[in-house]
Amino acid sequence: MSKTRVLQHGRLLPVLEQRLAERYDLHSLWQEADPEAFLAAHGGEFTALVTSARFGADAAMIADLPNLKVISSFGVGLETLDLDAARVRGIPVGYTPDVLNDCVADTAFVLVMDVARRISASDRFVRRGEWLKGPFPLATKVSGKKLGILGMGRIGRVIARRASGFDMEVRYHNRRPLTDTEHGYEPTLRSLAEWADFLVIASAGGPETRGLVSREILDALGPDGYLVNISRGSVVDEKALLEALQDKRIAGAGLDVFEDEPNVPPAFFELDNVVLLPHLASNTNETRAAMASRVEENLAAALAGQAMVSAAA
Repeated sequence: MSKTRVLQHGRLLPVLEQRLAERYDLHSLWQEADPEAFLAAHGGEFTALVTSARFGADAAMIADLPNLKVISSFGVGLETLDLDAARVRGIPVGYTPDVLNDCVADTAFVLVMDVARRISASDRFVRRGEWLKGPFPLATKVSGKKLGILGMGRIGRVIARRASGFDMEVRYHNRRPLTDTEHGYEPTLRSLAEWADFLVIASAGGPETRGLVSREILDALGPDGYLVNISRGSVVDEKALLEALQDKRIAGAGLDVFEDEPNVPPAFFELDNVVLLPHLASNTNETRAAMASRVEENLAAALAGQAMVSAAA
């Protein structure tokens, strides 16, 4: 019996690639010199597509796969996947939510602690030998402060639970208030920023949230406020953020994501009031293994005509 032909768009974890290759007839589109020409000639051969939140699948790619029955994506971001194009053709799209909530929330608090207590900056201070010349400057206390969350979804709720361990008051802003949380709702992002000591971005990416954290929002956060982003770089106006950090119009920022990854504006490197991470919020052995398993589970279920474990709405 011949194996199901599966197209792979973009690199995945090596162990996931290996397991997929053992079970399916897997073809790596990223190895083709001319991917568009390859799809034009061979697109009809593939029943399934595996991809990631980074690479996704646009309408043109979906159209080039006329026999496509399922898309299984590694990650929680959906903005690179054309869900409308898939929906029109009745193609189920799987992704990997929930299994990464803890690690992403942990990373949010790593950044809250780091940027406020200046942990990375103090490490550099010691390494440069400056401790020999005098003490490190005072930092900012985290416990008991006010934490604002933009996007009280799966990850936002876990971040709120983490905040309780630091005796922090939590408020949030969504498009609409929730009925199943005890945390306060702010009707606008501006009012949330004005209230918060720390503003954590946990919203989805995509056109609807692009540039949502603007110069106006950063000014509302103010010179004693900190921004943390573990969502998508597109949610923050990166130029406005850089200027706010340079001018000390906000106290600092902790960033795991950027507008044009991995191209981080070099001007950030000159600043001591920002912590820069290489998009590693879910980058643990345990979480990546769980994400890989979910990709396989979603793919296998859809090919068997069953409901996916995690299907995009």
